[in-house]
Order: sequence, then structure tokens, then C-alpha cells
Amino acid sequence: MDNALSSPAAGLPEVKNTTPTSFPARLAAMPAKSKMMLGGGVAALLAVIVAMSLMTSKGDFRPLFSGLSDKDGGAVIAQLAQMNVPYRNEAGGTIMVPANQVYDLRMKLASQGLPKGGIVGFELMDKQSIGQTQFNERLNFQRGLEGELVRTITAMSDVADARVHLAMPQQNGFFREQQKPSASVMLTLRGGRTLDRNQIAGIVHLVSSSVPELNPKAVSVLDSTGALLSNNTDNNNGTGLDSQQLLYKQQVENNLNKRIAELLEPVVGRENLRSTVTADVDFSQVESTAEEFKPNQGPNTQSSVRRMNSEEQTGSSPGTPTGVPGATTNQVPPQSTAPINGQAQQLQPAGSTGGSQNVRRVNGTEFEVDRTVRVTRNAIGQVRRLNAAVVVNQKTVTDPKGKTTSQPLSEEELQKLDGLVKEALGFSQDRGDSVKVISAPFVTEKLEPNDVPLWRQPWLRDIARDAAIPAALVLVALIAVFGMVRPALKAAFPPPPEKEAAPSITELSEIENEQLALAGGRAGGAGGAGAGAAGGLPALEAPISNDKLMRARQLAKENPVAVANIMRAWVNGEELETAKR
Repeated sequence: MDNALSSPAAGLPEVKNTTPTSFPARLAAMPAKSKMMLGGGVAALLAVIVAMSLMTSKGDFRPLFSGLSDKDGGAVIAQLAQMNVPYRNEAGGTIMVPANQVYDLRMKLASQGLPKGGIVGFELMDKQSIGQTQFNERLNFQRGLEGELVRTITAMSDVADARVHLAMPQQNGFFREQQKPSASVMLTLRGGRTLDRNQIAGIVHLVSSSVPELNPKAVSVLDSTGALLSNNTDNNNGTGLDSQQLLYKQQVENNLNKRIAELLEPVVGRENLRSTVTADVDFSQVESTAEEFKPNQGPNTQSSVRRMNSEEQTGSSPGTPTGVPGATTNQVPPQSTAPINGQAQQLQPAGSTGGSQNVRRVNGTEFEVDRTVRVTRNAIGQVRRLNAAVVVNQKTVTDPKGKTTSQPLSEEELQKLDGLVKEALGFSQDRGDSVKVISAPFVTEKLEPNDVPLWRQPWLRDIARDAAIPAALVLVALIAVFGMVRPALKAAFPPPPEKEAAPSITELSEIENEQLALAGGRAGGAGGAGAGAAGGLPALEAPISNDKLMRARQLAKENPVAVANIMRAWVNGEELETAKR
């Protein structure tokens, strides 16, 4: 029986297993349609991967230069293209290059004088033409000086860009008709940066010191908004306040407002108070000198400062001895007698001639009293007057029924708040300060609901715009994988057969019919079977994938007895009876 089952003469067709085993062979055995689907899917998937990589990976690029002008940016890009260096030109005049070439490119471009920055300095004087006139030479000097000043000012960390305009009139031989130079500086500050008073004064003195006979008062410094930064007293003329004085006034008012808020907010609430303070600040500087005289104080009420003694003689000189020298001359003169009535005569020695002389003697002493000299200089920035206005929201009252109403504050409460405000300000009646506190209902604006639908929100549109291309690429990739590649791979690699339990006796008839269909069956009864057994059936080529064939093979391995009975029934011609049953 075993020989009959295994021999071709037993009537069984010889089945040849021609299923490919290698991947190229399986691909070659696939239908043309499956091959085209697989190739198209793989190509689409590769295209999506390349597009995603180009979009997401920008490479390690770093800025080479930023804030370049159009002229300098074009020159740098032309040089990079000549050097075959990849670059990206972004907004704001920023040129991006590979990170590993940033410093080398900077050195190479610097050796070629790039970027020039659009600013020329004294290098203009290096190029002198033969036919250059005096006017051209003076103009080049002015341009070079302006460029050097711009380079120096932009070296400050807070200044992004600057422009300097110098007005240097041509001097003539007439001293009275000579005009003084002037200068204007426009600054572009970096974001969020400001210049203090010392920095502005430094820029003014830098420009004035660089130009001969330039007065610092003739230098004007402006910012990009057109606001005057320099303190030019000639423009104020004593009638206006400069920026520093206005800033000081604002600081005084803000500090006083802060005092009021910190004092009253715990009482009335944060959102129930509005206050404003106006300060009249005196920035004038007054200097006065006073001299006072007082009598001397102390035990010595008189103090001599200087004594003066003088003697004055007028008239002829007194008589001198005359005559022949001798004994008579040396004798004592006789005693003179004075008349009882009449003017006394001046005594003259014997032997002398008469003469007249007037003698005047003056003795004086000068005394002085205490003297006080007082010099008073008023401080700058004194507050001359304060005006404060405070508005307090009405208080909310709830009645027993739960109804809420607003009521103004009482006079007693307003007086208490008024006293607190005066104490916070340092109120002075002599100075003329005024404070006004009132109670009024605050108007609250109702916020209208945003009726714009979600799909029309700007942020959602931006997100959708940015994610549209990646989402489309992902969709194409999913279609290529699940619609083209996966079906083709399933056809090339069929799944392994599932293990099934041995069929029962009732299922043998169905299995026999399937085996008959696989073997070609018999045309009619036992005669057909005998003819097939005698002549032999032609060898059939096994299909690439056949579930029935796999099930038959699995049945032969797991239940060989049932298969043997089937084959015996074929040989004996019992399959017709089985089929009828």
C-alpha cells in the first residue's frame, strides 16, 4: 500500500514545488502590476524622505556678518560665491555660513577690506589725484573726519549706528566775518538701551574736541525718533526744561503717587483708587550776599584797630645864631620878659635873628564794630508747590434681600482720606499746596466676547501654514507605504500556513473532494480511475500559493492513516459512493 501511494503508477499526479525561495526570484515572479506598484511606492517614499530631510535639517550655519547694508552685503555674497562657500542670506542683513568656516572667512574677507561698512575715514586722503582742487581736498578731509567720528561713536556698546554732519564754513581773512563750525549727531540705539547724561556729554565733547574752534554748545545729539538728547542751554533760553529736569520732575511726581497708592490701597482696594500729583519744581539757582554791622560784643566793647599820630609844621624857621663867634655868642641869653597885656613873643636866643613857625600835631585812634558777610545759594530742584487729586470709587453695599448697590463715601470718610493724603505728600499751607479727594463711581467697560471662530484665529492659521507641507509629505508617505509597497510585499512574501487540527471523519468527504479537484478527478466512476492508474496522470506544476494544497499537505503529515484510506478508496473506485453519501 505504501508503494502504491509513493509510486507514480499508483495513479497520483507528481506535483513539482516551483515556489521561489530568494528575494530576487520572488520579485521576478511577481506580476508586472505588482512590480510597478512596488517601484512607484518606494520612489515616492524616498522622495518624501529627501524632502523632509531638506526642510528639517538646515545644517550647522552661523552668522558671518549681521546688520550689513545692501552694498556691503552684495559685495560679501559675491566674494563668497567666488570662493565656492555655501551661504544663506537672511533678513536684517545677516549672512549665514557653515560654522566651521566662520573665523577663516572673516579673516579672508578682512584682508580684502570687506565689509567696508559704508563708512570711509581718513583713507580717503590716501588716494590723491593730480588735478585735485583745494575744494575737493577740504571736502575729502571733512568726509574722512565724519567717518572717523562715526566709527568712534559706534564703538560704544549701546549705539548700533550713528551719523555725523559737520558744518565747517570756509574761513576768510576778515576776523569779524568768520563763522563758527557746528555739528549734528544722530544716534540709533540698540533695542532697550538708553544713554545717560554723562554718555551724551562725552559724545558732545568728543565731537567738539575733534573739530577746531567748535563750541560744545554748537553740537546737537538726537536719537532715531528725533528727540534732542544734548542739553543745549542756548536753545532753552531760560524758559524751558531739558530732558534731565523733566525726568527729575517725573520722578518726584511718581514717588508722591506711589506714596498715596501704598497708603490708601489697603483701605479702599487696589482697583478703587486713582490719583495724580503735579509738582511745581524750581530749577533756578539764586545766590545772594548780605553784609551786617553790629556793635562789638563782650567785655571789651571797643576794639582799636589802628592808631595814627601826625605832626605838621608851617611858617618860617626859627631864628639862628648870628654874629662873630666868640665869648659873646656862647653866653646865656638874658631872661626875657613878657608883657602883661598883649600877645606873647617867641623867645629867641642871644645872637640869633627872629622868625615865625606854626606846629600842628594830630593824634587819632580808629575803632570798628562787628561786620558779618553772608552768601546764600539756593539748592536746585526745590518743590515750590504741590497739587494732588484723588478719586475713590464708591463703596458697594448689599441689602438684606441680596441686592447690591453703590453708595458714595461719607464726609467723615473723605476727611480721613484727605488727611492721609496730606500727610503722605508733606502738605504745607504756607507753600500753597492743594489736595482734593472726591468719591465717584468708576465706569467699568464690558469686554465683548470674541466671536471669531477658532479656524479663523491668526495663530491657528500660522500653525496650519507651517504644518501644511510636512503633513502633505507624511500623507504621501502613508499612501505609498500602505497603498503600494505593502500589497506588493504581501504578494511576494505570503504568510506561513496556519496549523490546523486533523479533520474529523465527517470532514473526510469534503477533503476527498478537494483532493479530487487537485488531482484532476476522474471522468466517470471506476473506469476513469483505472485508466488514470494504468496510463498515469501528467505532472502538474504546483502554483505559487494555494491554500488547499497546503492544507492537504498538512493533513498528510498529521493524519497519514486518513490519507491512506482516501488513496485506497481512489484505487478501488469507492470515491463515487462516498461522494453520493
